[in-house]
Amino acid sequence: MRRVPPGGRALGRLRRGARWATTALLALVLAGGTALTATGPATAATQAWTPKPSPMTTPWTNQVPTETPLPEYPRPQLTRPDWANLNGIWDFAVTSADAGQPATFTEQIRVPFVAESALSGIRRKITQNDKLWYKRTFTVPPNWNGRRVQLNFGASDWRTTVWVNGRQAGAMHSGGFDAFSYDVTELLNGGTNTIVVSVWDPTETGGQAVGKQRIRDVATHPGGGIFYTAASGIWQTVWLEPTATAHIARLDMVPDLANSRLKVTVRGSGTSGHQARVTVSTGGTTVGTATGPVGTEFTVPVPNPRLWTPEDPFLYDVKADLLSGGATVDSVGSYTGMRSIGIARVDGLLRPVLNGRFVFQTGTLDQGYWPDGIYTAPTDAALRHDLQKHKDLGFNMVRKHIKVEPQRWFYWADRLGLLVWQDMPSMEHTPDAAARTQWEAEYDRIIDQHRSSPSLVMWVNQNEGWGQYDQARIADEVKAYDPSRLVDNMSGVNCCGAVDGGNGDVVDHHVYVGPGTTVPTSTRAAVLGEFGGLGFRVAGHEWYPGGGFSYEDQSDLAHLNNRFVGLIDAIRDVRMPRGLSASVYTEITDVENEVNGLLTYDRQVVKVDEARVRAANQALINASRGSTAPPTLPVNEYRSLRVTTPGYTDRFVRHKDGAVFTEIVNSGSDALLKNDATWKVVPGLANSSCYSFESRNYPGQYLRHRDFRVYKEAGSGDLYRADATFCPVRGAGGGVRLSAYNFPEQYLRHYNAELWLATPGGTHAWDNPALFAEDTTWAVQAPWAP
Repeated sequence: MRRVPPGGRALGRLRRGARWATTALLALVLAGGTALTATGPATAATQAWTPKPSPMTTPWTNQVPTETPLPEYPRPQLTRPDWANLNGIWDFAVTSADAGQPATFTEQIRVPFVAESALSGIRRKITQNDKLWYKRTFTVPPNWNGRRVQLNFGASDWRTTVWVNGRQAGAMHSGGFDAFSYDVTELLNGGTNTIVVSVWDPTETGGQAVGKQRIRDVATHPGGGIFYTAASGIWQTVWLEPTATAHIARLDMVPDLANSRLKVTVRGSGTSGHQARVTVSTGGTTVGTATGPVGTEFTVPVPNPRLWTPEDPFLYDVKADLLSGGATVDSVGSYTGMRSIGIARVDGLLRPVLNGRFVFQTGTLDQGYWPDGIYTAPTDAALRHDLQKHKDLGFNMVRKHIKVEPQRWFYWADRLGLLVWQDMPSMEHTPDAAARTQWEAEYDRIIDQHRSSPSLVMWVNQNEGWGQYDQARIADEVKAYDPSRLVDNMSGVNCCGAVDGGNGDVVDHHVYVGPGTTVPTSTRAAVLGEFGGLGFRVAGHEWYPGGGFSYEDQSDLAHLNNRFVGLIDAIRDVRMPRGLSASVYTEITDVENEVNGLLTYDRQVVKVDEARVRAANQALINASRGSTAPPTLPVNEYRSLRVTTPGYTDRFVRHKDGAVFTEIVNSGSDALLKNDATWKVVPGLANSSCYSFESRNYPGQYLRHRDFRVYKEAGSGDLYRADATFCPVRGAGGGVRLSAYNFPEQYLRHYNAELWLATPGGTHAWDNPALFAEDTTWAVQAPWAP
């Protein structure tokens, strides 16, 4: 039999019934040591296969092995020592959607890359009129004799049917994002076995969950908007695994910090009357062990638990043994992180709390697309890379956007320390009864498969109203199904015709460019599920040169950096003190014709200044650990606003002929100037937690911004009230900065003696970065005209 280096030889020596240390086994398995690989090549000669040219090459495009792509153990939270990887070259054919198995397979495909991808070797458009067919042979290693053989699929999009030696293995599987398995023991022939797989994927023409996939030409092209190339067929690892007849199928683990224990449910197959023993350890030292019935929750003590956090993502080793009388009939390795997630009132505002403490969750929208593999990262190092980049950039959270990644992605999030918001992929259309049943069943399976990951802290049910229905019911049911996590009934309730279910743990807005004015309610914390979208095209690193779009193009990298940091600072200084608890920036990488990424689509270029972005995110996180209360101003009292920029500290805000300027004011100034430089501080016209500034000598007229310029005007209506409301932010030297209520990232600034709303990283003259902080910081002083 062939063995896959590195690590395969060591694992290959492990046999059923051997004693093995969970720590050593888990480390070896997760490092990429596959125990066995399937013997026997695919039917056709593998030498004939070649990849197709990729529209963009990532650093890993040319590192993908032909015969053993993605050799790492695919299920890190339920490991066994023996397994066989079926990734590699398979025979391939495409027929009409209603056709039966073809007589010949005239092409070859590299599994698990989808047919639309370059790495598959096919790279062509697949439509609802096509059915994909895969075929290969394998032999079962002789040391598996006497055990059951499971055939596992990480994911295949969408409707998958499997035959082994001409007989169908179980029922057809419908679902594009969940793992599924078949016990194929009775279908094996003792020699060379043939597996055939058919997949039909209607993408957006069907009623199933599709996320961002759309049927389109695989060649690069202009347009496409926020939707991308479809991913049809097998797209995660296919593998064989020997098990006992009675074996463990899943471990459900929920940390219970309040009682220093781990709640565990061991689920199995053929396990009637069996017991399970679960041991938690670290560094080879047992922390706690307990025994309980299979299928029923019991607890394992974890005294003085070391908490899992983004800063210290500590993982305990877990081993589960299946017991029949006094004999151990199955053993699996796993891991867990001791952490809690919930909602609590902090300084009077509802906030998400990690391990009982509020920490601001700052992350990005992660689409999980690749120019070479589309839905499948070319290597495990590539899969890890995007999560590591989040850490390098100072983020502590990632929103996995309407796609569900392989279980190894969750392993890397667990190990690196990133809080995960997991979207359920959306349907394209308003679903009928059958589509609803399918979507909800698939969602339950996804929850089951990832419910033990410590990084996963929130389920996001629906997005911007896409395929929306029964929002409140679904939120309640998801919360009941997994009460250990937060639930977002709808991301972007303010967008695109979305209907808020009114329940769940958070109220979630999308604001481009943002950061907007999302505030908590009496029952839900406030989060910004999407914002940003700052775009910059990098020549030589565009999917379709000149075809990219963004929510706000940046003229150069200096503006991109200043604008991005300005948004993060506005969240820290303005929105977090008023109740915002999390934000998701669009997005970590460019995707096809979207150029909103902090990295290019090929992952070759980091557009932003890593150190500066990391510092901004860290400042935001650090600020959330202290007092988040905003500064206050005296209400219904007169005050004057003095410039704090060195060399101009004798100037004050005054109005003249309706416009607002700064001018030198002193004790010798005339009464009119002193009156013009005096303002009554009143509760904000649009929001009483902020402030408005009423003219001393023109009651009923207020400071308000209009087309960036600042005026003294009277008015009415929501727009006027918002324009005339400013929120104070702590400035240097005890001063305050005044942020526009309806444009929180824009600040009152003096420029050439005129008052403007200035944007960090903006493109106007008054956005000049020189002395920006000083020019936007004001001293609130005793009034010139009491």
